[in-house]
Amino acid sequence: MLSKIDLNCDLGEFYGMYDDVRDSKIMPYITSCNIACGFHSGDPVAISNTIKLALEHDVAIGAHPSYPDLQGFGRRIMNLTQEELVACVLYQVSALKGMVESFGSELHHVKPHGALYNFAAKDEQTAVGVVKAIVQIQEGMMIYAPAKSVLREVAEDAGLNVRSEIFADRRYEDDLSLRSRKLEGAVLKKNEEVLQQLAGFLDGIVYTHDGLDLPIEAETICLHSDTEGAEELAKEIHDFLIKHDVRITAD
Repeated sequence: MLSKIDLNCDLGEFYGMYDDVRDSKIMPYITSCNIACGFHSGDPVAISNTIKLALEHDVAIGAHPSYPDLQGFGRRIMNLTQEELVACVLYQVSALKGMVESFGSELHHVKPHGALYNFAAKDEQTAVGVVKAIVQIQEGMMIYAPAKSVLREVAEDAGLNVRSEIFADRRYEDDLSLRSRKLEGAVLKKNEEVLQQLAGFLDGIVYTHDGLDLPIEAETICLHSDTEGAEELAKEIHDFLIKHDVRITAD
């Protein structure tokens, strides 16, 4: 039975001229956040505002780098050379790290976004590119990655501190990959579906799209801020975990 978990959310996915009401409503219920670094969403003002909001709520701050894909919200695989990929991740994480430190805090972790996260989970060259960039910035940095993924293996071999991540609002396939957003049922849109999946996570089990009950490791749970009703879901997930005596912490 799960006794403690980190609850994270992808935030800062807006631009300076828009407001951060959604993030403000989610932040009180999470323990770590992954801030968009500008390549799939976000800009300097959005990043700055999200950092300040996280510090106000004592939420651990992570960098959320992606492929350079503003038009596709970072959810399309891009054919980059490893040199290009390393440079893209290095640029984004360095910028976020520097801004966090300018506010007197420190970067807690890195979590790749969207297609970069999913492709690095199974493609060794992509995983190596992501990890190379992170190691250049800081040895021993924490990275969020799927359990039993290629990204986790590469990161561990490079000496990074890996935290196994699961997703509250996404359906899983039988190989424990996330169901493609192009397919029906990829996103859990009903609160009861999310809580049912969480109940399985507490016992170390995930129910796949095809109906299998498979073991899964969990050290941090992600909620996507762009999932419909994410503000209410954040509170429901938080309250569900507390009700089941799970300590929510980024430590």
